[in-house]
Amino acid sequence: MVARNRKADITIEWAKQPRQMTFLRACGLSHPWDGGGPTEPRADVILYGGAAGGGKSDALLMAGIVAGLTYPGISIGYFRREFPMLEGPGGAIMRSHELMSGWAKWHGGQRRWTFPTGSILQFCHCKAEEDVYNYQSQQFDIVLIDEATQFLRSQYRYLRTRNRATKPGVTPFMALASNPGNVGHLWAQAEFIDPGPPEVVHEVEVEPGVYERHLFIPARLSDNIILEQRDPGYRARLEAQPEIVRRQLLEGDWSVFAGQYFTEWRPDIHVVEPFEIPHWWRRFRSLDYGLDCTACYWWAVDQSGRCYIYRELYQPDLILSEAAKRIRELTPAHEHIDYTVASPDLWNRRQDTGVAGYELLVQAGLTGIIRADDRRVPGWRLMREYLKPYTDEQGVEVARLAVFNTCHNLIRTLPALIHDTHNPEDVSDACEDHGPESVRYGIMSRPPLTVEEEERERRRKWKKERTKPVISEITGY
Repeated sequence: MVARNRKADITIEWAKQPRQMTFLRACGLSHPWDGGGPTEPRADVILYGGAAGGGKSDALLMAGIVAGLTYPGISIGYFRREFPMLEGPGGAIMRSHELMSGWAKWHGGQRRWTFPTGSILQFCHCKAEEDVYNYQSQQFDIVLIDEATQFLRSQYRYLRTRNRATKPGVTPFMALASNPGNVGHLWAQAEFIDPGPPEVVHEVEVEPGVYERHLFIPARLSDNIILEQRDPGYRARLEAQPEIVRRQLLEGDWSVFAGQYFTEWRPDIHVVEPFEIPHWWRRFRSLDYGLDCTACYWWAVDQSGRCYIYRELYQPDLILSEAAKRIRELTPAHEHIDYTVASPDLWNRRQDTGVAGYELLVQAGLTGIIRADDRRVPGWRLMREYLKPYTDEQGVEVARLAVFNTCHNLIRTLPALIHDTHNPEDVSDACEDHGPESVRYGIMSRPPLTVEEEERERRRKWKKERTKPVISEITGY
């Protein structure tokens, strides 16, 4: 490749692959090879995803390099979830030195390149969910996210807000590269795979009333002829993996999800249309509170002990009094709520005031608050029992837990939970787990017996008492 700019002719040794060129054309950045000039990106967000070894990461980096040489003075952000993924062997920083040393200036302390055009390519990471706010004051004409499914949807959507034009004549866009799987599998599938056929631009509703143009470009191992020639055994190693991993990494199959925690989850069973809940059903609430997100759910329990989550509050940046107010506002006056089970940490007293969080909730008008059982593994196990499908008396497959389809965030985040690699019985703390945590509190607050079982036990005890011999207080016989 030879890229020309006002200052110099720059030669970059890069062996392009056909599918990589498809991706660069979608970004409007194939002109060093195709001739002519840059074009508009085909979509607002482009996902180049699928099988391992397809050359996705290299193409993503090259998109940043071509853009920086083409558009003077722009800002490009290249993101990975963790910094070691950037600087390690085979990482983007090492690869960028192979491609850019000699004609661009490296600023090691800032982990960025300055182009002869004045453009900047910055390497970024955001391991924790809140690390995205480190880039609150920054803006990038182009955002590149490698292994995008390692990111939570909240992180990906926040970085999208940092994606805006800094120079006239430049259309901002975001490009993602990823294999299937990991914590972001479901949001990536929902936004890029499910809308329709690949290599076709689709209008996707990313937030209520907000639409973006999304494009999915599939990647296959067979696309990377150079890799297959260099390492003939790579394909065999992928073929030897367990079925789900093999289908993901070799075939780029988005219909399977390795590492999913709740494999019991089935939308056709667990997600139901809203209906009018009988007034005699028992109701309660579960609350997971944090300043980063308040997740509160309203529960109704039928005569058989089956639970329905029928209302959702899922909102960030609420102080406790505001959270209590929103919960009260969403609870109609005619609804009798037996109790609200809440995060145990709300019982910790603040050092500055000496007042515990639950006391602030009570002061704000939220009554009937009980402390949640926070045993994680037993709680997740019990959730499995509630999610496990069974056949009812009418021959219909159901589960002990169902969710109204209006609870969008719970439906989105619960099936996205993955196993903790260090403790497979637990959920990874890298997941967006505010909603599932609240549900775990709710399930752990339930009695071990169903309503029907409780009634049978009550009748058994009553019958036993009736048949017990009566002893005279006078004679003792």
